[in-house]
Amino acid sequence: MEKKEGHLSYRRTPIEKESPEEFGYERIKYNLAESSVPDFVLGNLDLDLTDLALSYTDHLGNPHLRQNIAGEWVNPEHVLITTGAAGALFIIATSLLKSSDHVVILHPNYVANLESPRAIGCQMDYLRLTMEEQFQFDLNKLEQLIQPNTRLISLTYPQNPTGTMITESELSEIISMIESKGIYLLLDETYREMTPEPLPIAGSLSENVISVSSFSKAYGLPGIRLGWLINQNKELMETFLAGKELIFICNSIVDEEIGAYFLARKREFLTGIQKHVNINLEILNNWIESNDYMEWVKPSGGVICFPRIKQDINIDLEKFYKVLKHTYKTFVAPGHWFEVDKRFMRIGYGYPNRQELEGGLQSITKAIQESII
Repeated sequence: MEKKEGHLSYRRTPIEKESPEEFGYERIKYNLAESSVPDFVLGNLDLDLTDLALSYTDHLGNPHLRQNIAGEWVNPEHVLITTGAAGALFIIATSLLKSSDHVVILHPNYVANLESPRAIGCQMDYLRLTMEEQFQFDLNKLEQLIQPNTRLISLTYPQNPTGTMITESELSEIISMIESKGIYLLLDETYREMTPEPLPIAGSLSENVISVSSFSKAYGLPGIRLGWLINQNKELMETFLAGKELIFICNSIVDEEIGAYFLARKREFLTGIQKHVNINLEILNNWIESNDYMEWVKPSGGVICFPRIKQDINIDLEKFYKVLKHTYKTFVAPGHWFEVDKRFMRIGYGYPNRQELEGGLQSITKAIQESII
């Protein structure tokens, strides 16, 4: 779509148009397309909202909720509750960026990280990750992409869709670089707690860093539509708050009560979630190692990975995805959702139960075998 000056140019993307919700969950037997852990059932939270007044809430967000998110890392005033991580990303992009600005974005990436700057009409360069380089990059590669009008660098770690990580030392080097150049760093850290050694909350390390996260992916609460952003710059946070107030004033008081209750018992809930994820990762690892068709970089964080059908396999990819979806009723996230070769597919191993994961992986193998030319 051609950008009109002064207008945001919206477009629907394949990841939304072809999503499991659009296709119909009732038509899917093995759902490996989800990038989250299993959905929580409200009754399992044992939360009584009978006496909750359905009023407006604090515009920054429920104070107890912000305190639990801030923890020992930042002041709760540095936390802004948003409508999911997508809402945070939109507020950040429209607050910081104009069409004459340049943005460097890690690629492949979660679609909202790409589409908000694109809708504004920003100049964009991709910091590309490749399987041949183990989905890693060095600082020199990033620095070479920076231009005089670079306003923002957008990274995601643990990375979506690859599940790869950077070290705390690498994060510190990146922050030192962006500070020296007067650039903002956006770090989408939605899967931060889904790793053996979580990085520090990046927004606690510098006023030039904005952290974004969500209840959707690591907590299994996508239906309450809550996310947040963290930044220590008072003036910038005031702008972000103004953006939120203009778009939706405040969050749902029901959603925030559920979110606050969950975070108060987070350690208890996360123990069970992590056990489930670890078991499924081992099943996935065994499947990759035992078949002749797929290759990957084993994920080190999150609940997703980005394997590829081997390059030397002559396969009809359109037939493969058709057979997989319609014959075996198995859903994965194909590479074109992330603007890369359809030999890649994002597999979410945190969402399905063990039987669903095993059945879905077997279906992928069968669909490949039936589509080889």
